Amino acid sequence: MPKAEARAIRHGFPWVYANEMVLDRRTKALEPGSLAVLEDAQRTALGVVAVNPLSKIAARVLDASPGAVIDEAWFEKRLAAAQIHRALLYDAPFYRLVHAEADGLPGVVIDRFGEVAVIQPNAAWAERHLPALVAALVRVTGVGTVLKNAAGRARALEGLDAESGVLAGAAPKGPVSVRMNGATYMADLTGGQKTGLFYDQRESHAFVQRLAKGARVLDVFSHVGGFGLAALAGGAEHALAVDGSAPALALAREGAEASGVAERFETREGDAFAVLQALGGEGARFEVVICDPPAFAPSRQALDAGLRAYERVARLAAPLVAESGYLVLCSCSHAVDLAAFRAASARGIGKAGRRGPLVWEGRAGPDHPVLPQLAETGYLKALAFRL
Repeated sequence: MPKAEARAIRHGFPWVYANEMVLDRRTKALEPGSLAVLEDAQRTALGVVAVNPLSKIAARVLDASPGAVIDEAWFEKRLAAAQIHRALLYDAPFYRLVHAEADGLPGVVIDRFGEVAVIQPNAAWAERHLPALVAALVRVTGVGTVLKNAAGRARALEGLDAESGVLAGAAPKGPVSVRMNGATYMADLTGGQKTGLFYDQRESHAFVQRLAKGARVLDVFSHVGGFGLAALAGGAEHALAVDGSAPALALAREGAEASGVAERFETREGDAFAVLQALGGEGARFEVVICDPPAFAPSRQALDAGLRAYERVARLAAPLVAESGYLVLCSCSHAVDLAAFRAASARGIGKAGRRGPLVWEGRAGPDHPVLPQLAETGYLKALAFRL
């Protein structure tokens, strides 16, 4: 591979794109997920990589040592290091255990829900080595059940199927309760979005909880009640959760019951943009408004359209914020950096005729570490404006 790209790999960049390496006939014939030793133009070994000739990411660096053996013991070492970090942070085993490249397991996401772990093997090499990964996971964590979630765009880009299932133990009967920031959330681990619950907003929930004491709260794109339930647990007067998914809102109401705040919690099903417009027409006002949409820009090709969507969210949400209230806007788009998201949000607020300082910027919690060389691992952004 070229000198500049080889230098990046030596400095910790974990990917090699297809146009950065020589893919001869033999290499192109390799099965997706095959292991190989990556070499630079001088034939100096750079480490063990997983190769996928079908993907734009042609190779993912697994180990800087060219002699590394990718077996159960190798997985155990990576998983043990990941668990030690999380055990320092959280009193109970409910967290993201593995955050892909940042935890040394490229393309692999593992969320832990007590005795259950949910794996998203989003790269071909992880799919091929799933038995060893699962065996190591059970040995290191002691979980009784391991589920595979195969939903999502990333697997399709790797040429993988969308078939989820049970890899060890038995699937839980019904949703699993998760306690965070004083609230109880209900996670559907087999039929919900992604792995069933979004742990990444835990720190942002805690911040909003501080803002929301005695407040009326609007939680748009609420999923299973994320911000709204946290706000109520912290003393909010009332929370309205808006989402397009009836099953997600049903879980949110279950969470409100389990949290003991059902009498202060309300849900509204519908398209978020339409509901925001309707609330504006009704003259509704809230001391705290949070909008945490799905990724509007999941790729660079969708960047411009995504930024317009974030601007529109801000424009529709800002009029609903009471004087001196707070507007919290979030983005989980890999392709949108913080500066671009901040600018789009500010434009939307301005077009709504509102003004106010940015008082806080947030990111995913420490169970979602960022690999400095790979901006995509720092995907989550949260902004709080006081209007």
